[in-house]
Amino acid sequence: MNRIDDFEAAQRYLLGTIDEAVSRRTSYKLDRMRALLRALGDPHRRYSTVHVGGTSGKSSTATMIASVLQAAGHRTGLHTKPHLHSMIERARVDGRSISRGDFAALLESMMPAIERTAADYGRPTYYETLLALAFAYFAARCVEIAVVEVGIGGRLDGTNVIEPLVAAITSVGYDHTEVLGSTLEAIALEKAGIAKRGVPLVIATVPAAAQRAIERYAAQVGAPVIHVADVVRIELEDAAHPLQQTLAVKSAPGFYRITLPALGVFQRANAATAIAVLERLGAELRPSVEQLARGFAAIEIPGRMELIARNPAVVFDIAHNAEKAESLVASLRERFADRRIHYVVAIGETKDARRIIEILRALPSTFTFTSFSVEGRRAISPAHLAAMAESIGAWGRAITDPIEALSVARRRAEMDDLVVVTGSTFVVAGLRAWYAPAAV
Repeated sequence: MNRIDDFEAAQRYLLGTIDEAVSRRTSYKLDRMRALLRALGDPHRRYSTVHVGGTSGKSSTATMIASVLQAAGHRTGLHTKPHLHSMIERARVDGRSISRGDFAALLESMMPAIERTAADYGRPTYYETLLALAFAYFAARCVEIAVVEVGIGGRLDGTNVIEPLVAAITSVGYDHTEVLGSTLEAIALEKAGIAKRGVPLVIATVPAAAQRAIERYAAQVGAPVIHVADVVRIELEDAAHPLQQTLAVKSAPGFYRITLPALGVFQRANAATAIAVLERLGAELRPSVEQLARGFAAIEIPGRMELIARNPAVVFDIAHNAEKAESLVASLRERFADRRIHYVVAIGETKDARRIIEILRALPSTFTFTSFSVEGRRAISPAHLAAMAESIGAWGRAITDPIEALSVARRRAEMDDLVVVTGSTFVVAGLRAWYAPAAV
């Protein structure tokens, strides 16, 4: 049996469980997750949950929901993925990540259950183990409610063992097509798999084909569907502040205003979805307008339209699929319409890099393509990205070292230009930690 003596040992063990070749369609996916949780005493059944899925926007939406619940006085757990800087971010209670020491001690306590599960189902994966650890941590900290983000898809995702009070689908787009399918209908059906009998399913605006597929599945399982556009209206009221937006909200409680300390058109859509979810909770959990306002004002969403105001200013935004890239461009166009953009981009090998570059080049811009080095993940080579850009009429230099790439982009930028670090979570995380270590 593995011995977990400290956080470094915990990281080594977990990184050793990464296996990108294992498909999430394997028939034992939920069986193994259920077996592991059963061996741990089913910690996920000791508190209420909210389940949030979608191609894009689910981490931000989950974070908003958790922040409001905390502001309403409820002890709140939050599980999102991937983490930006450390594994400990995947298990948070009242906005604080589990400590490194508690992380290691909890994983050590889980090892007998992991070994028993491995004997019958194979060793739990990196994702399954981290998810089970989050569930166990929430139980140990006696949370009242946990907000749980779907990993990939929904139907066969490890999170689909929970019985939530409310579920939500934030968006449907083309990502992880090798696992979820190549059509919007197929992807939507996988995401709709989180729907459960009698549990309200909140759906943000999605393509018509995806909406039909979700509604059809929800009707089959008996999940009532709530469309965000029917119950919440949000408009931008004030965009003058460089780091936040003031929003006018019309929903069940009436008309009110919130301050959102996050930029981006997409964050307004996420806020509307979060409000629709919160308003579907029972009376004992449903927040007041004042609590909603406090919760939204307190949110922190690093790596999503995050502006570090220097000369030139740098924006960090994770945009590793076409949908996120479109949201980034729309947000840059709205907030920084008159500025030239200098992108620093790295993209994972499983992503549709050509489409991402096509979308990003819609703005007056330059490209500096780079890479990242993370165990278990591979980046498309910068030279390949540069050649791809050239083939679609764009141009960019290739610099393998991301720090050098950002430095070159900053030197090329005029004082009023904008440098945007985007693409993979890993390049955003790495350069954010180097450029703005105080924010980590």
